Amino acid sequence: MNILILGATGFIGSVIAARLVADGHAVTGLGRNPVRARLKQPAIDWRQADLSRMTEADDWDDLLKDQHVVVNCAGALQDGLSDDLSATQAEAMMTLYSAAKRSSRPLIVQISARTAGAAGDLPFLATKRRADEALAASGLPYLILRPALVLGRNAHGGSALLRALAAFPLVLPLVHAESPVETLSVDDVAEAVSRAVSGGISGDIDLAADEVLTLADLVRLHRQWLGLPPARVFALPRWLASPVRWLADLSGLLGWRSPLRSTAMTVMSEGVLSSKAKNGLATTPATATATLSANPSGVQDLWFARLYLLKPLVISGLSVFWLLSGLIPLLTLEKTSAHFLPFMPQATATALTLATCLIDIALGAAVLLRPLAKSALLGMLAVSFAYLAGASLLEPALWLDPLGPLVKVLPSILLTLTALATLDER
Repeated sequence: MNILILGATGFIGSVIAARLVADGHAVTGLGRNPVRARLKQPAIDWRQADLSRMTEADDWDDLLKDQHVVVNCAGALQDGLSDDLSATQAEAMMTLYSAAKRSSRPLIVQISARTAGAAGDLPFLATKRRADEALAASGLPYLILRPALVLGRNAHGGSALLRALAAFPLVLPLVHAESPVETLSVDDVAEAVSRAVSGGISGDIDLAADEVLTLADLVRLHRQWLGLPPARVFALPRWLASPVRWLADLSGLLGWRSPLRSTAMTVMSEGVLSSKAKNGLATTPATATATLSANPSGVQDLWFARLYLLKPLVISGLSVFWLLSGLIPLLTLEKTSAHFLPFMPQATATALTLATCLIDIALGAAVLLRPLAKSALLGMLAVSFAYLAGASLLEPALWLDPLGPLVKVLPSILLTLTALATLDER
């Protein structure tokens, strides 16, 4: 069969795509930036598209041509600089259904979520609910899958946060530590999609293993999986989560997709549980213990877990460093520009000092914006090496000061390289 997968570069979508290719289907993958995915999964026909801009029926006609199945794995947690929930999860889907009815009426497989509960009215679940209801009323053949917390060999979002919390040194600081959580393997989600494609299941199905753990138990399980010694859970009061949520929401407005944003915290406040009789599959989804045991961790998993929560600190630390390096000299512009007086006139020295300060400020601000972060980090490296080269030529004696301006640039370069190495989210 010809199968179109939306969000095929994601955590769940990439596994489903691999499974359907293994089943012998012709798979077309849709993603915002499929360049790397094309290298990793060359058997898939990759197409670039942004669902938030696909709100006209004509946008879908070419993609739906000759497709027998459409699997929607696309989604986002919260509105922000990089995501528009209404456009991506609702409007684009409504348009897809309309276009599908005009074409070959393909089977639509929707990877959704439990849309009731404390977070039910938030945009994340409200837009999913609108799309689910529209799909059920569309007259198209469909399957809506509502998986619990999905675990797998890789990690993203909530599963990545579990690993990061599990690797926390000495103690495990948790809010909502006793909230109940159901899980299942990403391979079980792929199995359900595979069965739907072959005509084995349809309708509206909750997916979860026959096991309920607390959040604390799940984090402990991941800590054991990482090969770390047991640590005591330190239950944090709920009010302490407020500043974390605020900072995470702010990062979302800047384009960063933190799993600590208010939507995720609201969902976790009551746990992740199925809303009705679950599964409807011939096989029972794997438990969290079985999923992790089937995918033994390596040192790369430990590195990822330890670096995950350090990454926002590295980015914000670099931002503060560059902002201050640009703002502080502006307060004493005449004194700072005096370093250039032996080599150039006063006016030129002042202009050069002002220009370098503004460059530092611009880089410090730009690195906070996710779409500009990589360019800003590369700019930081270029400017740092330019500063070192220029100062070495004009005033080499500065290298003799162990706490001087040149020596301090070196750890900044190393921190920038670390940020670049951990910048990718997919």
